[in-house]
Amino acid sequence: MNRIIKGLATSVVALAVLAAVVAWRNLQGEEPLLPDPPAAVTGDPHAAARATSSTLALGAYLARAGNCAACHTAQGGAAYAGGRAIATPFGNVYAGNLTPDADTGLGRWSAAEFRRALRHGRARDGRLLVPAFPYPQFSQVTTEDANALWAFLRSLPPVVQANRPHALRWPYNSQAALAVWRALYFSPAPFVPDTQQAADWNRGAYLVNGLGHCAACHASRNLLGGAGDLADAGAGSKLAAQHWYAPSLADPAEAGVSGWATDEVVQLLKTGITGRASVMGPMADVVAGSTQYLSEPDLRAMARYLAALPAPAPAAQPWRGSRPADTLTQGEKLYTRHCADCHGAQGQGAPGIYPALAGNRAVTMANPGNLVLAITRGGFAPATDGNPRPYGMPAFDLSHAELAALATWLRAAWGHQAKPVSEVDVLLAR
Repeated sequence: MNRIIKGLATSVVALAVLAAVVAWRNLQGEEPLLPDPPAAVTGDPHAAARATSSTLALGAYLARAGNCAACHTAQGGAAYAGGRAIATPFGNVYAGNLTPDADTGLGRWSAAEFRRALRHGRARDGRLLVPAFPYPQFSQVTTEDANALWAFLRSLPPVVQANRPHALRWPYNSQAALAVWRALYFSPAPFVPDTQQAADWNRGAYLVNGLGHCAACHASRNLLGGAGDLADAGAGSKLAAQHWYAPSLADPAEAGVSGWATDEVVQLLKTGITGRASVMGPMADVVAGSTQYLSEPDLRAMARYLAALPAPAPAAQPWRGSRPADTLTQGEKLYTRHCADCHGAQGQGAPGIYPALAGNRAVTMANPGNLVLAITRGGFAPATDGNPRPYGMPAFDLSHAELAALATWLRAAWGHQAKPVSEVDVLLAR
């Protein structure tokens, strides 16, 4: 009995120590809620009226750069009023109301409370926010930009729309689980310019890693959702929301742009289409709602930074195994019947209209999921000023066996040497 009591006491002490460590760890680097200086935008009802037009314009631009409306606007709902469901591997998260309504939005918040939420993931009442809100990346946002963003949100029409509670599975819906997650994976990281790099590289790093929060999708994640860096080996992750794979932005075999001209990268971010690539799926939404509105200097800065990301170690040698002849025959017939009229007999596509498939990384990536989804779901490149009426890709109702055969043939045609796609691969992708 004494051993049992001693064991329980030891466990209680260990848990108390762990809780203390977690609590201490979660407070490290967190900015205090100090009163705002008179020059800053405050949280009173007349703050937006006193904000200068240049501050509001900057805030609106930063909201575009952060693509805030994409998550905080429900389909058919009022802009920035929240309510959109964001699927995660742990359940659905519902984005909050960012309008200045006093009861359901940010109307009673101060600028300091907003900055703390943005950069440290704490609500006005001190609750920990789920990291689907990308505060690990937004921790890099400067105070000046946070205040401008706050001024813009305060200038919006208030919308009465109560925030929906998250639908997360236990234990991910608990504050204790969030505290442990933060202790493991979150450290506030204010942006510090690299003095060894040029100003435009630093600006690109700030936009890509901070407001743009590209790592929220394109960095690898572990089983608990801890994210790595864009340049980590194996970076890239599957998006729970739509099953698309967010390819690595460092790997030339996926979405790395180290071999691209700056103008090509800018064109892709500005219009969604270039001579060698076209965005679809979630990235089309990013271009449509965010990057097409960024300035030319900012896009060029992002392009320079992305091009400088260190490539991962060379991948294994191209796959050189055998492919069943009947599978290739079936795949070629399917391509001729369904695809060749648009993409060409040699996969050459039609410049500015249909992307080439020959040499297309979306076809040959190690992960075939996006290829399968493009065939089965179809879709459009984003409508942008540079490409206002994009041509679409129809969805094809093919069996798993047909999809596997078509994808396998595409990954072997025109000199491609990518691994065949099995019916199991198709099932997992869909």
